[in-house]
Amino acid sequence: MQVRTFIMTMAMLGVTLATGSAWWDKDWTARKSFTIDPTAQGGDISEPVGPGVVLVRLHSGNFNFGAVKEDGSDLRFVAEDDKTVLPHQIEKWDGLLNEAFVWVKAPEIKPGAKTTFWLYSGNAEATALDAKAVKGTYDADTVLVYHFAGAGAPQDASEAGNTAENAGTASEGALIGGGLRLLGANPLVLPGSSSLEWSDGQAFTWSAWIKESTPAANATLFNRTAGGNGFRIGVDNGAPFVEVTDASGVKRTAAGQPLPAATWKNLAVVSDGAKIKLLVDGADYATLDAKVPAINGPSYLGATGPDATGGFVGELDELVISKIARPVGWVKFTAINQGGSDASTKLLVPGEDEGGEGHSTLDNIMEHVSIFGDISKSLTFDGWAVIALCSIMAILGWTVAVQKFVYLNQVKKGTDQFIQQWEEVSSDLTKIDHADEASVKALGGASVKQQKLMLQSPLYHIYHIGSQEISHRIKEDKNKGLSARSIQAIRASLEGGLVREVQKLNGKLVFLTISIAGGPYLGLLGTVIGVMITFATIAKTGEVEVNSIAPGIAGALLATVAGLLVAIPALFAYSYLSTRIKETVSTMQTFIDEFVTKMAEFYPTPE
Repeated sequence: MQVRTFIMTMAMLGVTLATGSAWWDKDWTARKSFTIDPTAQGGDISEPVGPGVVLVRLHSGNFNFGAVKEDGSDLRFVAEDDKTVLPHQIEKWDGLLNEAFVWVKAPEIKPGAKTTFWLYSGNAEATALDAKAVKGTYDADTVLVYHFAGAGAPQDASEAGNTAENAGTASEGALIGGGLRLLGANPLVLPGSSSLEWSDGQAFTWSAWIKESTPAANATLFNRTAGGNGFRIGVDNGAPFVEVTDASGVKRTAAGQPLPAATWKNLAVVSDGAKIKLLVDGADYATLDAKVPAINGPSYLGATGPDATGGFVGELDELVISKIARPVGWVKFTAINQGGSDASTKLLVPGEDEGGEGHSTLDNIMEHVSIFGDISKSLTFDGWAVIALCSIMAILGWTVAVQKFVYLNQVKKGTDQFIQQWEEVSSDLTKIDHADEASVKALGGASVKQQKLMLQSPLYHIYHIGSQEISHRIKEDKNKGLSARSIQAIRASLEGGLVREVQKLNGKLVFLTISIAGGPYLGLLGTVIGVMITFATIAKTGEVEVNSIAPGIAGALLATVAGLLVAIPALFAYSYLSTRIKETVSTMQTFIDEFVTKMAEFYPTPE
């Protein structure tokens, strides 16, 4: 027996280990996995990446915003070991539009190997990470990060604290949240600090997303000069370049293929102390055999200096400066992950939602279904009677709603065809031979197929009434005219046809109104009776325990749920159908006015 128990225990343990990691913290009720896939089937990054930051884009398609606090402060990112909390920064959180951009310190990313981390949420008591933890999203080698997310001077999201010295022009709806708009002058000034100081042969990495709106010659994107030394990144008629100025003169990368205008591109410059590489979207673009000269002091984004013009005109987003030479894999990872293309969805793959200590969403749904099954066992006869009546009302209501929806679609198609045909003859109503029934049906030339389609339109029915009235009076009047009294009589006939068509359009909608008004009352009746029976049973048995009261109350409330499930869909359907019917009636009223006006014009009162 002990051996059997041991085997079963080990089997259960194996299943647990195979199905997922332990739950990080029970106070968080939901989680989902994200997998970084640098393999050939994913991002296809074969070079080492090193320490990095991954952008997690959340939207209604991959995340349930309704289960999170309004500001997203209960989000926690945990490594695959379900122990190590990963620092993160929320650049944008919009619970109304279900959109968020979150920067997460990525676990170690190894070439050819997938890396998984968890996103936990659903803790109403949680508070946001402290400022120090948030700054820890970026490593110590990152000395400047501008997300351009808020108003005023851009704030440095790294630990270096290199906040810009002035406020640039904000750009709403950039590649990732907010961005910076560069106008060719009045540059954004980056501070001169010890963390941004460059020594002779300094290793560093400069990365940003750019979108040039107006290509120009020799446009400056980033510039830094001091004591005759200079370093400049620019775009010359769409072709990016790097330029170094030192005692030996000016050196610039060779001109490459121009970048497409009005398109976001990732531009990265990497200096290893001996040469400088320029990369576009993670791919090599140009190389300069030069080293960075010693420079200290401020830097400028968008022009060579505070009073200079001829700078870059366009948008910029996600500026990151590091004091080391990042590997090519890091640059490529940044470009793919942040670009938002199909490749980014392959590089970072979200998993399924899980809830309640590792239970999947499907498990939670099935658990709720089973709970409803248990509640239904406590229903009394009157509760089942109410639910049966609600079911009948629901079937009738939805049958009417579906039939009416199909009917209104047919009316719409027929009306569109009729209006198209009517526009061809309304300029001269005498084109229709009102003495010829075939000409009346065809509106002077419609095919049999078009006539069959128009028969579904109330406008065609009203038109037919008017045409018959005209035909009847023209046969009696040899002058081919209509008196004022005749026109008034024809209008009355048209109005009568309108009333009949409106009655047809509104037919059977009463079943939906009965469902809307009667469903909740029926449900409430079942609940009240169920509660009465529950309390009567308690009084008779003398058992006043939660276990004896709760099942009866829950069963009684199930009747109210049934009534609301009848009324709410019926209300939505009725509102939608009523709106479409009102539009159709307005169209008929407008047509009657037009028809009478045309009739008076082309069949004037005989003299």
